[in-house]
Amino acid sequence: MTQNTNITQSVTINYYYMKHIALYVRVSTAEQTVENQKIRLIEYAENKGCTYDIYEETESTRKTRPIKQSLLSRLRKKEYDAVVVNKLDRWARSSTELILNVKELIDKKIGFISVSDNLDFTTASGMLHFQILSAFAEFERELIRERTVQGLQRVKAQGYRFVGRPKGAKDLRKRKNDGYILREEMKRKLTQTKIDLPTNN
Repeated sequence: MTQNTNITQSVTINYYYMKHIALYVRVSTAEQTVENQKIRLIEYAENKGCTYDIYEETESTRKTRPIKQSLLSRLRKKEYDAVVVNKLDRWARSSTELILNVKELIDKKIGFISVSDNLDFTTASGMLHFQILSAFAEFERELIRERTVQGLQRVKAQGYRFVGRPKGAKDLRKRKNDGYILREEMKRKLTQTKIDLPTNN
């Protein structure tokens, strides 16, 4: 019974310090709108009595999300107490990306809340859900690894000699092995040493 009381107190403290938050909304194309997401997040922030800034990501791709990267940089500087999204898939496109980002924020004592998913990773129940997500992501990675190994073994069993990346021009040329360590050390010293050239007066 005492343990449950401690958990409740911890949650209250987290909410007490959540004063300034970031609201992140994202759509994939210019034809889509972020207005519905903004309405939900602004309502959440106002109900919690928090001040907020809105970050809008439009026309994002899998590798290019500059607004999110800018927000992450500010979160790492602890400019916000938490980041709030409408759904988890608005923040990350894969479970691995989500888990890595959320873990980094949790380690920095920064909250992560998904309104529509009813998830708050600053709470005890939210942390439990996060651990379950992490376990499933690890399971997924292990399945991919096993299938990759099985695929390679099958290809080898069929008699193929070369498995993996096709060889390129650099692979066909004989590389210099003698003096490799010495050459790399010289390159490092040249990079670190500033050479002052004489000037003509």
